[in-house]
Amino acid sequence: MRSSRAPQRVAIAGLGAIGKAIARELDRGLDGLTLGAVASGDPEKHRDFLGGLRAPPQVVPLDQLHAHADLVIEAAPAKLLRAIVEPFVSRGKTAIVLSAAALLQNEDLIDLAKANGGQIIVPTGALIGLDAVTAAAVGTIHSVRMITRKPVDGLRGAPFIVDNGIDIDGLGEPLKLFEGTAREAGKGFPANLNVAVALSLAGIGPDRTMVEIWADPGVTRNTHRIEVDSDSARFSMTIENVPSDNPRTGLITPLSVIALLRKQSAALRVGT
Repeated sequence: MRSSRAPQRVAIAGLGAIGKAIARELDRGLDGLTLGAVASGDPEKHRDFLGGLRAPPQVVPLDQLHAHADLVIEAAPAKLLRAIVEPFVSRGKTAIVLSAAALLQNEDLIDLAKANGGQIIVPTGALIGLDAVTAAAVGTIHSVRMITRKPVDGLRGAPFIVDNGIDIDGLGEPLKLFEGTAREAGKGFPANLNVAVALSLAGIGPDRTMVEIWADPGVTRNTHRIEVDSDSARFSMTIENVPSDNPRTGLITPLSVIALLRKQSAALRVGT
């Protein structure tokens, strides 16, 4: 017997590679969910895409999304995170956040969500094994380290590289750009290291999670190796993510959000 509850209305903020992939899947149909509205910095640019959906959503200004949805998916530039998330969580609604690095600059949003019955969800995204890290964090984690290697194209324009005058064009061998905490990595590479921040939030926090970032002309995929030592287990994991149309983002990122949405009304839920 199917549920008689009204579908949960979903909004998408941002129609880049991630936002479009999620919009297509919602339009095809996900149980208990409907695509209610989208917001984009350039709606005209996406007119044909939206018009090609079976049930085109409303296109509304960013500050009006909350009136048309119960849940928002933040898939926009990191600088817009607060404008997207705050109206939802302050009204007891849910925000799925992909710009996890920007969340560290707006940590009061977590308190705001708690005070108003809202929720901020950071999906697995491009990172394998967050369930294992979350489980280990119930006990005691001694150390977490992530080593990231990315193609040069995926790192161009990062504030850390620009501010330090680092030339990554014409590299003939791997170059270590950064070594430090996940919090520092999030500031220096806000469009590249959301995975590191997500890892830190699942485990021992952004000030104890250590990160290395390499520009590697020899790789074609965004590669992350995670090493965890805890009182319950010692484990390491490596994932090589195929870049999307945006070289800073892996193809698996929107798939992770879609998997999360499917869990919302699934009769069987595997994973935390």
